[in-house]
Formats: sequence, C-alpha cells, structure tokens
Amino acid sequence: MIEDDFYATIKFKNGEEIFCKTSACEENDKTFLLISNPIIVEEIKGRKGIIGYKFEPWLKTTTEDMLIINIEDILTMTESSDIEMILLYQNYIRGLNQVKDGSNQKITKEMGYISSVNDAKDILEKLYRSR
Repeated sequence: MIEDDFYATIKFKNGEEIFCKTSACEENDKTFLLISNPIIVEEIKGRKGIIGYKFEPWLKTTTEDMLIINIEDILTMTESSDIEMILLYQNYIRGLNQVKDGSNQKITKEMGYISSVNDAKDILEKLYRSR
C-alpha cells in the first residue's frame, strides 16, 4: 500500500539531510520510503546573513530518480509546506530533466556575441582607447 506523496525534509541517523518528494510504502510488515529526486540544500551566507541556497543531487553517481529508503535509517522527517522551497526544488528538477533529455537551448549568435577571452579583451581595449 502506497500513501499519497508529499515534499519532505529527511534527516538520517548518519547526519545527512535531504529534501525530496516522498511517499510511504509497506511491504512484508516493513515500512519504506519511496523518494524522488533527493537533493542536498546548502545555505549560501554573505556578510548580511543568508543570501541564497545551493542545490546538489544527493547521489551524484546515479541517473535513477526514484530510490527506496529503509525507514529505520531515518532520524526524523518533516512534511514541507514551504511554497518557496517547493518551487525552487521543482525548478531545479525541471532543469535537471532538461539536461538529461538534451533539450537545453543551444547557444547562438542571436543570443549575443560569442568570442574568446582574447578577442573580447582586444575589442574592449579598442573601445577604451577610442574615448
């Protein structure tokens, strides 16, 4: 039996913390979590406090997006209702899927000037000298 899925922050007994979409699943009198696209969220701090977040995949050497976790390995879990965090997570996962699908936009000259560092340096020096 699988319960409805929800967004959650999960803290493991080994100290790792992830954010993911999850649902509970029971099989043979054991409870497991089915997690989707787990990520690690790190705060980026500046002089004035937290200025943003950095998202990274929890497992970097797999292309699987669904994983099974034994509930006995979990210290605590909380359901997330933070709309901002959920939207950031969804955007991050959407970006990952575009990279996997190869549907990223290709860079074209219509998007802007493409040049090497040396070419750009020469152009900027000419502009500076002409003033």
